Amino acid sequence: MNDALVAVLIGVVVFFALRVFFALRGRISSAEAHAKVVEGALLLDVRTPGEFAAGALPGAMNIPVQSLAGRLGELEKDRPVVVYCASGMRSSRAAAMLRKHGIDAHDLGPARAW
Repeated sequence: MNDALVAVLIGVVVFFALRVFFALRGRISSAEAHAKVVEGALLLDVRTPGEFAAGALPGAMNIPVQSLAGRLGELEKDRPVVVYCASGMRSSRAAAMLRKHGIDAHDLGPARAW
């Protein structure tokens, strides 16, 4: 294997490792997520409509992460949001976006964490 290929492979591994690290950094636990929803937080599924239709957490609202910026007006600014997706990558991005727009957002990560 040549040095350039090795360097590219190492770069790819580091890139994905950093993405996972930053995605996991701001997660809340299942117990914390449940408590927030019981207290009135919105449960937000940021997966695609097809993924949502195939099975979602009870009471969740679906706004795909790709549409979230254009649909922020559908969310109450003073209502906390618990965000989830399939793997935790999209929910991490969505929670960061919501926080940037002044919404108290909490990242559950993957739906299986519920």
